[in-house]
Amino acid sequence: MKVTLSKRLCLTAMLTLGAIVYTASASADTSKLIIESGDGAQSKQNAAMDKEQWNDTRSLRQKVNTRAEKEWDKTDVAFDSRDKCEQSTNLNAYWEPNTLRCLDRTTGRKLVP
Repeated sequence: MKVTLSKRLCLTAMLTLGAIVYTASASADTSKLIIESGDGAQSKQNAAMDKEQWNDTRSLRQKVNTRAEKEWDKTDVAFDSRDKCEQSTNLNAYWEPNTLRCLDRTTGRKLVP
């Protein structure tokens, strides 16, 4: 297969034109370049405000965590008490789900199984 000189020139011209069009569309016009290191006064002020808010809400977060821990402990103790009440040898013992206590059927008093 013979490739003539005119075919080579045509192919080279087409490849060159395609490369020029590709590089022209890929380049962007950038006249300014701004590099911010993050040490500006505004970013420092924002960081200080965020830290202050975090510190202010610390006691509230601790209260919420303490409350959740107390609720968990209460549920855990009630679960253990319910098991003990249901496994009790006392036939009059029953578990009261509203008060989370083991009660005596005849007297209504709290039992310790």
